[in-house]
Amino acid sequence: MLHTTHRGPMFWVFWLIGATLLAYIGLPLLALLLHPSLGDLAQVASMPDVRDAIGLSLAAAFASTAIVAPFAVPLAYLLARQSFRGKSAVEALVDLPLTMPHTIAGIALLLVFSRGGWLGAPLAHLGLQFWGTFAGIVLAMSYVGLPYAVNAARGGFEAVDPQIERAARIQGATPWSVFRSITLPLARRGIVTGLTLCFARAIGEFAAVVLLAYYPMTAPIRIYDLFLQSGLRQAVAASVLFLMTVLALFWLLRLLASPRKRAAAVPAGLTWTR
Repeated sequence: MLHTTHRGPMFWVFWLIGATLLAYIGLPLLALLLHPSLGDLAQVASMPDVRDAIGLSLAAAFASTAIVAPFAVPLAYLLARQSFRGKSAVEALVDLPLTMPHTIAGIALLLVFSRGGWLGAPLAHLGLQFWGTFAGIVLAMSYVGLPYAVNAARGGFEAVDPQIERAARIQGATPWSVFRSITLPLARRGIVTGLTLCFARAIGEFAAVVLLAYYPMTAPIRIYDLFLQSGLRQAVAASVLFLMTVLALFWLLRLLASPRKRAAAVPAGLTWTR
């Protein structure tokens, strides 16, 4: 329960600091949204390549999130529940894409997955190519988005009381059934948050994608291309169109993923499959 504190000088100082930060975030976005005319938006929206680029960004971001999920969730659970030698190194490796400039990430991915890369060359013989393909876009997006999925899911698992899991094991539940029936549902909010952040990071990725797969163009690359070719006017209109599409999508996802009211404890009638 939130408690209202006395609104003394510190309260208003903190509000002033917070308002300054919010203005710093909001003013550029406001300038962006108010800049293009309806005619500019209609013109850009009528361009097939812009619509294709936005659709490609959405499809690749969804695909990358779907690929990351089955790998990020088990790793997050291990990091939340297990202590082992080298754990700090694993945590640092997971966080590395967060600290690495994404141009460097793109170059590193090229060395592994390009036509002559460590894995790119043998995989090309099997018909799987990453340079300049949809698969390459998904790969780059997955690389930069996975830390968000792992870290948020780990926080969700850490919030689950281990005593609940132990109680289920004492009653005869197997580790798999405990994980599936208790831990996953209770950690759902953290997992969903992580995958949403992974998707958000993926859909806006530029540097890693442009180095590994310039074509086909995603929305950020097409917007940059418009800026180079036509100047600021069309680039701003395309940016607003892309931003409105993404905001509408996230609003819909938030509605679908909003947590329902649940009992804090495990329901008494819950059974597990052994």
